[in-house]
Amino acid sequence: MKLSTLNATLAALALTFTASTASALQVTSNNNASQLASALAGTGVSISNAALSTAGATAAGTFAGAAGAIGFDKGVLLTTGTVNCAPGPNNQTGCSDTSGNTTSLKFDFTSDTGNIFFNYVFASEEYNEYVGSNFNDLFELRLNGVNIAILPGNAGVVSINNVNKTNNSAYYRDNAVLHLDTQYDGLTTILTSSATGLKGVNHFEFLIKDQGDNALDSGVFIQAGTFSSTTTVPEPGSVALLGLGLIGLLTYSRKKA
Repeated sequence: MKLSTLNATLAALALTFTASTASALQVTSNNNASQLASALAGTGVSISNAALSTAGATAAGTFAGAAGAIGFDKGVLLTTGTVNCAPGPNNQTGCSDTSGNTTSLKFDFTSDTGNIFFNYVFASEEYNEYVGSNFNDLFELRLNGVNIAILPGNAGVVSINNVNKTNNSAYYRDNAVLHLDTQYDGLTTILTSSATGLKGVNHFEFLIKDQGDNALDSGVFIQAGTFSSTTTVPEPGSVALLGLGLIGLLTYSRKKA
């Protein structure tokens, strides 16, 4: 069997599997910092002093039914504009709420093991047209002021210009090819951040921000219960989705070559 035929077959099987286990992505705006932080908390961590900062009335909230589109079912969504740009299908030329710009969820926490782990996916309407431009939306995970949202292999920050079809493409999913159930034009694979050896009370901030202008939304999906003191493994459906993303990229690259 030719490689292109094998890839197409595997992609179809992966799509069938994820579609059969997923429901439509749904979002609910929520500006209550304590409720959002509680939705993230998993085993072995205690969270306090939560605070949310955002210019948009619907820039933060929760989501569910996202296994097929994102790779895990539910959690917290923080955006540069509105959570309403997250649900699919991907049928708009550019979804945006320009009243927003930066959203930040902060809290203090303790870990019973001294370690933390959590899963997330960065997505944006800036893909693929504005890769390499000044419109380089960015997501940071600041632990005691230091960004730990770094790609595997110390491959840099999670931003439009650093994760796309040409840069760190193993961690990117092109929704123009995959037609996932989200309005965002592109998104990362499931990424995991971690820190070890922590002591006492620490401070954490999830920060997503526009760069260049406040048009075209970006968002970060953070898995519910994933902020824990032990490693969180992606749900089974996400394994197929990750494979589909990589297969789609390979197929797309050959067509463009």
